[in-house]
Amino acid sequence: MVDKSSREMDEGLKLAVEAAGGLRALARLLEISHNSIVKWNRIPADRVVEIEKLTGVARERLRPDLYRR
Repeated sequence: MVDKSSREMDEGLKLAVEAAGGLRALARLLEISHNSIVKWNRIPADRVVEIEKLTGVARERLRPDLYRR
């Protein structure tokens, strides 16, 4: 499967993918399939805190619509 174009991802998801070292690397960190992440347009609300811990990217940057500085 071809990695999702960054044009289809919101900025927070792009940051998480970059911090993790790619889509497949993020999937491994989350212990989910690569295909699961490919379906995301943005990080699901229930995954924000976990991704923050795994990548070091602040939740405010991952989902600014949910978390304010």
